[in-house]
Amino acid sequence: MTAANLPSYASGTSTTPLLGDTIGENLARTAARFADRTAVVECASGRRLRYAEFDAAVDGLSRGLVALGLQAGDRAGIWAPNGIDWMLVQYATARVGVILVTINPAYRSHELGYVLAQSGVAVLFSAVTHKGSDYRAMVDEVAGDCPDLKHVVYLGESSWDEVVAAGQAVPIEIVRGIAAGLDPDDPINIQYTSGTTGFPKGATLTHHNILNNGYFVGELCHYTERDVVCVPVPFYHCFGMVMGNLASTTHGACLVIPAPGFDPADTLRAVQQERCTSLYGVPTMFIAELSLPDFADYDLSSLRTGIMAGSPCPTEVMKRVVADMGMTEVTICYGMTETSPVSTQTRIGDTLEQQTGTVGRVHPHVQVKVIDPATGRIVPRGTTGELCTRAYSVMRGYWQQPDKTAEVLVNGWMHTGDLAVMDAEGYLSIVGRSKDMVIRGGENVYPREVEEFLYQHADIEDVQVVGVPDERYGEELLAAIRVRAGSQLSEQDVRDFCRGRLAHFKVPRYVQFVDEYPMTVTGKVQKYRIRDAAVQRLGL
Repeated sequence: MTAANLPSYASGTSTTPLLGDTIGENLARTAARFADRTAVVECASGRRLRYAEFDAAVDGLSRGLVALGLQAGDRAGIWAPNGIDWMLVQYATARVGVILVTINPAYRSHELGYVLAQSGVAVLFSAVTHKGSDYRAMVDEVAGDCPDLKHVVYLGESSWDEVVAAGQAVPIEIVRGIAAGLDPDDPINIQYTSGTTGFPKGATLTHHNILNNGYFVGELCHYTERDVVCVPVPFYHCFGMVMGNLASTTHGACLVIPAPGFDPADTLRAVQQERCTSLYGVPTMFIAELSLPDFADYDLSSLRTGIMAGSPCPTEVMKRVVADMGMTEVTICYGMTETSPVSTQTRIGDTLEQQTGTVGRVHPHVQVKVIDPATGRIVPRGTTGELCTRAYSVMRGYWQQPDKTAEVLVNGWMHTGDLAVMDAEGYLSIVGRSKDMVIRGGENVYPREVEEFLYQHADIEDVQVVGVPDERYGEELLAAIRVRAGSQLSEQDVRDFCRGRLAHFKVPRYVQFVDEYPMTVTGKVQKYRIRDAAVQRLGL
């Protein structure tokens, strides 16, 4: 069969079985094997815990949760930037079956109140302040509208110490008994997906979902107990807490927290000081690190691997990560919160073209297919369609929203809303969001293709392409460009660069030079906000 005759379907076969334990059991097993190895380093405070110490601290907080009256299936929220205490809450709740509701640190009172009430959070672990925001004031503002909220514990304050102290009256045997009664298929995490309209939805994930996804992400990065993983991406999101924390603890690796929030210099300093072998980030984070004036002064020679994910990875950026940061075994991951998150990943040893031009092949124990959104039928390889995933990793559903769940979960298949192409070897390329696709005068234009082309211009550091309304063609393209420091680039220069090399309907009609993009806290560019601002500014 030729590639054109093959269906866009792939199944991830593996001789490595899925893990059948809970997160708490898995951590205890790792701690027993690697008791004296460093589990986690918090660079901001200098705090370091060995696996035996980390596991004991998890036990102590677990006893405190029981002392507060929490039972398996109850919800505890965490609203804070990255730190060791965040991880202790993650593993302690899992150990006693309490469902952890991870809350975006960028949320404000309106969103916080919605999440606490919608998920029925009984105990909230909160930062006191972060980036100038008064978390306590916002908690006080919404607490009266959250009838299930019984306790608020502030990280770094006496309320935290009081919970741990209260737990000392709870025999450890009680925690062991609760842990033994848990099932890997129990829900253990609710992650609210950042919606562009309306309120976010709570993807409900199990031990089995996220423990295995973290494990296999680490397997494909070839992690062992000798790896040191630098995680500057936020823990509240799957990228941090699953691909970072769980990938590390399932392999006995050391996890390094460079700072509470992302800072490019702090990140590279942590890599240098802790001799990190792996570094995570979304493309904008790597761009920020590579753009530091003193980038060449950092010793990054320990780096071997890492993960770039969260949004499409520009080819030119990936080439610099490999060449200038020494991350020759870097992998690209693709997924979504609803799939725990990773469904595809490039492999160590893949060609540079596969590393830079695709999001890899299907993950172990996962199925993917590319379908015609109109008919639901699988399209031939080489044809664009919507990517769908079915696996152990697919969420239970959206918390208490069966109608929203039914919109995206059909016969076990999660419909991603992403447009993809599968090649003859099963590698997938994401060409855009189905809603991001621009239709100009009847021609389908995928912004990713235009962005990749513009990245080749020596003066362009970053670019985002969106569609804006047009009376004649329906839509036109707008390119929002960040230029390299010291560069002089005009709108006409950009159009001249495109002409003769791109089809006329792919040449941006509008060019806008910007200093920064509107972002989510995970570093994803919010294209809808670029589009909305442009519509208003241009009077479209």
